[in-house]
Amino acid sequence: MKSKNLYLEWRNDDRVLQVIPWGEGLRVRETKNKFSENNWALTEDVDVDDFELKYSDDVSYIRNGSVKATVDHFGKIVFYDLNEHLLLEEYWRIRRHSLPNQQDQNDFIDSNMVNQFVSALKVEGRELTPKTGGDYFATVRFESQDNEHIYGMGQYQQSQLDLKYCTLELAQRNSQTTVPFMMSSKGYGFLWNNPAIGRVTFAKNITEWTAIDTNEIDYWICCGQTPKEITEKYVQVTGRPSMMPDYGLGLWQSKMRYQTQEELLEVARSYYNQNIPLSVIVIDFFHWTKQGDFKFDSKYWPDPESMVGELKSMGIELMVSVWPNIDERSENYDEMLEKGYLIRSDKGSRVSMKFQGNSIFFDATNFEARNYVWSKVKNHYYKYGIKIFWLDEAEPEYSPYDFDLYRLKIGRNTSVGNIYPKMLAKGFFENMKNEGQDKVVNLIRSAWAGSQKYGALVWSGDIDSSFRSLRNQYQAGLNMGIAGIPWWTTDIGGFHGGVIDDPKFKECLIRWFEYATFCPVLRMHGDREPHENPLDSSSVASGAANEVWSYGEETLNILRKFITIRENIKPYIKDLYQEAHRYGYPLIRTLYYEFPKDTNSVNVSDEHMFGSDILVAPIFDFGIRKRDVYLPTFSEWINIWTKEEFSGGQVIEVDAPLDRIPIFVKKDAELSRKLNLFTI
Repeated sequence: MKSKNLYLEWRNDDRVLQVIPWGEGLRVRETKNKFSENNWALTEDVDVDDFELKYSDDVSYIRNGSVKATVDHFGKIVFYDLNEHLLLEEYWRIRRHSLPNQQDQNDFIDSNMVNQFVSALKVEGRELTPKTGGDYFATVRFESQDNEHIYGMGQYQQSQLDLKYCTLELAQRNSQTTVPFMMSSKGYGFLWNNPAIGRVTFAKNITEWTAIDTNEIDYWICCGQTPKEITEKYVQVTGRPSMMPDYGLGLWQSKMRYQTQEELLEVARSYYNQNIPLSVIVIDFFHWTKQGDFKFDSKYWPDPESMVGELKSMGIELMVSVWPNIDERSENYDEMLEKGYLIRSDKGSRVSMKFQGNSIFFDATNFEARNYVWSKVKNHYYKYGIKIFWLDEAEPEYSPYDFDLYRLKIGRNTSVGNIYPKMLAKGFFENMKNEGQDKVVNLIRSAWAGSQKYGALVWSGDIDSSFRSLRNQYQAGLNMGIAGIPWWTTDIGGFHGGVIDDPKFKECLIRWFEYATFCPVLRMHGDREPHENPLDSSSVASGAANEVWSYGEETLNILRKFITIRENIKPYIKDLYQEAHRYGYPLIRTLYYEFPKDTNSVNVSDEHMFGSDILVAPIFDFGIRKRDVYLPTFSEWINIWTKEEFSGGQVIEVDAPLDRIPIFVKKDAELSRKLNLFTI
């Protein structure tokens, strides 16, 4: 091993390992070739001024901030905090001992920091296995730890909040978002800094990360005394979230889909005339001529400028859906094909999505392609005053998800594909900033590590309209926040289906809305039944009405109550927006995230904190009218509905009639003196 002054380097045969101080953590890289020049998610320039490096022929040592690592003679890495507590240990099963030379043992290495376990399995903690048609199949293995709880990693359609013992595909799909940053209850954060398709398994006997096509191993680790400290260190190196504009505070209205300019304006006028506050209204897909034309169909949207003006006069912003796929019949197709702006296929047909025509996604990893698309969007939308975009199909949603078929400008899809949604968000964010827009946040259906710096408001995709789906979205939003994406939302009531006069669905919608009131963005959307016919044969059908009054008077009265609560607590929510922008803290937080010293908090997966002061306990099943609620220790709590006070550290049974869910406020919080904000 050699000291490189600024990092520790280990070499063996064709393998080169570097452990590099990075921000307030350590970046680990290994290759059998030349290291790439791409830092992937580690985009921010952060000074490193508090590290030390000591090396020997047996066991070397590097510390940066509060995390340190040892690397033994055979390349095994072990991570510790400053108190010598084990954070993470590579999984090695080899015959060779890693005992240091006793005469060379330094005072910074003790016997507990050295691998003395011998095994005949011949399994190493890091492998780069050559593969035909690619570079290497990368595997990194760590010892599994008992009593560990794992959060983050993005959005997966499952009910588990704690990811320990879960296996996760590292790939973007509609409703699945891979953001490979995890946070452990053992006090460390870990970023898999590789956009390749892969998998991670947090098993009982081993933790294993894989990338199916890559040139190098690349990950970053930090540690902290609290989850918030880990979040701060993570956003220092990957980017701070963009500031949410004020219009994010209120209700967003959408459906699949408003078919004409007049239909959309009539909905906006109805909200305005009924004194129901509305912040944003949405024009969904196929308002365009052809996919990839990036412009309104003037037959149905004749005067965008006057439409935007009328909406603004009512205090409503307009958001427009923009898809990244280019139909072969689009007026831009030939030019984009000629200039190399479209994703390629390594075999078979180049068509990458079949929906209302044959289309190819534009290559968002190509800087020139991003700017070309923006030039069309600017000329046909932005110039009318439309300042929010809905970046749908952002995974992208390949037909089919055969990831090895496609190639991007920066590499094979198998090796870089997970970064696509981040690059799509980047293209819009940077160009909107260049236009002088101060606060840029766009709704997008996928993300990767660092997407938060490009104003990514991620929603959970095309999901089922059911209580089961609500439960899945609940953990998805909490884990997205811990993975560094604080701007997150769902289709209230789910997307697929939902019959508007079905009592069971109405109850699902109400419970979903009650929960969403205490989420970063409150947004109505869905493909409701029964469908309306399309206006012509070249378009697509529209779902049934999805406004708050579409479900009857009882539902409307409940939804109006929660809209009013949302409006009343806007100052509190705005403070949370500022906090997320400055420090990266999620708005919706697991109890463990907010109360890490409460040993019971890691076992609670059906409650969340909305900021530091509001505890929310949603209802996840039909017909439920009461539930148990755990109140964390170190606080006194007030039930906002009954004004009863409770000590923390106990489970209580709380009533939950259809028009409310259990909500508590910390007694010592400012909000506790303003409980009238919740009493409607």
